[in-house]
Amino acid sequence: MNILLIATNRHGRYMTNIQAQPLPIGLAYNAGYLDPARHTTKMLDLMFADDYLGDVERAMKDFQPGLVGLSIRNLDNGSNLNPQSVLPITKQVTDLIRSISQATIVCGGPAFSILPYECFDYIGPDMGITGSGGDSFSDLADRLERGESYKDLPGLVYRADDKIIVTEQQMTTGVMKPPRLEDLDLDRYSEAGFGIGVITKWFGNQTPSRSAPSSDKDRQNLRPFEEVVAEVKDLRHRLGLSKFFFIANGFNVPPDHAKSFCQALIDSDLEIEWNTGLVPRSCDQELIGLMKEAGCGLVIIGDLVVDAYDPEDLSVRLDQMLQVCRLCEEGDLPYTVGQTFGAPGETRETVERKLVFLRDINPAVANLRVGIRMLPGSRSTEQARSDGQIFDDGDLIHPTFYVAESVKDWIVGHLQNEASQRSSWSVD
Repeated sequence: MNILLIATNRHGRYMTNIQAQPLPIGLAYNAGYLDPARHTTKMLDLMFADDYLGDVERAMKDFQPGLVGLSIRNLDNGSNLNPQSVLPITKQVTDLIRSISQATIVCGGPAFSILPYECFDYIGPDMGITGSGGDSFSDLADRLERGESYKDLPGLVYRADDKIIVTEQQMTTGVMKPPRLEDLDLDRYSEAGFGIGVITKWFGNQTPSRSAPSSDKDRQNLRPFEEVVAEVKDLRHRLGLSKFFFIANGFNVPPDHAKSFCQALIDSDLEIEWNTGLVPRSCDQELIGLMKEAGCGLVIIGDLVVDAYDPEDLSVRLDQMLQVCRLCEEGDLPYTVGQTFGAPGETRETVERKLVFLRDINPAVANLRVGIRMLPGSRSTEQARSDGQIFDDGDLIHPTFYVAESVKDWIVGHLQNEASQRSSWSVD
């Protein structure tokens, strides 16, 4: 069966003064799960398309797929000041395919998994897949090709008797197959972003129990670093890639694994450049030195978004971030930093404490974010309801941000004034 995989993300802005187009790595990994002996697979990436609907129509008519997979990376661009939903593009693509083809349309991706009912209803595919979809999508393709039943597949979303059904996800196998990158404009992505993505930790339905100790949580999602290095080596030699972004919810945790990973990269003598993200804890000068020696050129230090009600907790978090920033500065490792304003309990005093922290560091970029993107079950969502806001979880399919009432009227202008005095600061 011919299978067309479409990356619908066209929003490339990461920060106001860093323009980055993220490669659709999730779709590329899913493509690697498909059996080449059974299916002919083609990928269509809309990121750089001048006429994305025209490209979709031509691909459909020329390739004649029986199955189309649509990947939705984000619900929106993540900006409170300039919010843009990405879902209308996916719906346009779906409607176009429906008008010219009888192909089965399947949606998936991180954004789809957040609000599967609402995304399914809005976009209108035949089916959807939640969670890490490599195994399920591959199994679905095989069953459709054989004409077999598929409604027992884990993580499947479909409509039956005018109701949207979502089957329970299951744990992934823990074995990742190499991504299929050949159909993507790798040279352009290398120039337009932080590097070609390589997943170093599992996400989605690999998340461990909340009751597990922190050290166990850090380890349960890890890919063996030997496996990751082998994947990088293959991409380096087979496709000539030399710039990578290691995708991890905190590359530095646990630190012993991160150090072993860096040493393995050093020993491999691959001569690559790479970037990654750090969480503001579990970091020391030895790790920063190993990262630098292993080819790391930039780290993104993400802020830990917390309620501002507890001054002591805020001080601890800011001190943790400051320590990691100082380690990077001492180790001559460039870094960017993000800081969120408007969390529950935010006041003029807490805003100023955050600004004092930002003035005291020297990042390549500081991204000052106004508000917290509300998602189902999040603390900011519950706080908004406690504040008297009335909305359903389904309303959060649209860009919706929480900003504390105590700062809402003046925070944007105040931060923009601060940022106007520093070329590396941006407000989003």
